[in-house]
Amino acid sequence: QVQLVESGGGLVQAGGSLRLSCAASGRTFSSYGGGWFRQAPGKEREFVAAISRSGGNTYYEDPVKGRFTISVDNAKNTLYLQMNSLKPEDTAVYYCAARVISTNQYAYWGQGTQVTVSS
Repeated sequence: QVQLVESGGGLVQAGGSLRLSCAASGRTFSSYGGGWFRQAPGKEREFVAAISRSGGNTYYEDPVKGRFTISVDNAKNTLYLQMNSLKPEDTAVYYCAARVISTNQYAYWGQGTQVTVSS
């Protein structure tokens, strides 16, 4: 079991940056893969980025490639999402999640943090 708590959301102007954090308690991210998802108003939740247990492999959805960076600090048991060059279409609730390796399913989710990008 793992509990996840996101932080770092807020209001930022277009072109600005934010860094989201996801602190884990219980088992560490080194036991799971990590991922970030987002859900905009009126839309389904969508995948944003993922990272392997070791942190050596990362994956990004096309709209965020080159602007967002996912990372993990296993010593601090924290997952991060650095978001640069933010656009109004990035506005959403962002969720972190832990992926169970054996099933490749995201079984544990945080409560979400709001990111609002103004134009």
